[in-house]
Amino acid sequence: MKLDLNFLHNKFGITFEVGLLKEIIEFGTYMEVEEGFVLMRPGSFIRFVPIILNGSVKIVRSDADGREALLYYLGEKDSCAMSLTCCLNSRQSEITATTDSPTQLIQVPVHKIEEWMTKYSSWKEYVFMTYQKRFDDLLAAIDQIAFYKLDERCGCTVFNVTHEELGNELATSREVISRLLKQLERLGRVKLSRNKIELLNIALK
Repeated sequence: MKLDLNFLHNKFGITFEVGLLKEIIEFGTYMEVEEGFVLMRPGSFIRFVPIILNGSVKIVRSDADGREALLYYLGEKDSCAMSLTCCLNSRQSEITATTDSPTQLIQVPVHKIEEWMTKYSSWKEYVFMTYQKRFDDLLAAIDQIAFYKLDERCGCTVFNVTHEELGNELATSREVISRLLKQLERLGRVKLSRNKIELLNIALK
């Protein structure tokens, strides 16, 4: 299928302005792939960031022993926060991205990601909302997997736990946890101190 303005406007009209849609058509690459297609592997440099039109993509992180942890799924109109982070920092991929069903997507070249951040306010907002979704997922995971299981301290808003301990609970690295918690602190969602995390304005179940 060839990308055209009417198709993208119907899909993203409320999200993206017309100028950005035209650039997505000019620089983006449309793909249709079957279930099980690997879009991204650990260690590879990210040259494109996906925007999902239809279908589902599973994002998985593996440790040195080959154990896998599911990070999140991408659905319609989603992009990958991990891919955005890696490409904006010129880092190699830390994740595997595999289609979980037949999927239609647009690959956006990485050199356009930062350019559009300053050129189009709608793209900047889209990237921030992509990060926000993942931060919310992290909060839910910390809430359900870590906080409520650490000594069964339900009802607490202050937790004496290291970033490494959280990483072990969530099957990810200390560096990833530290980076995400710093972002959450800037958003006013948590307060960090040595070996302690305080939840701010969050209603615990």
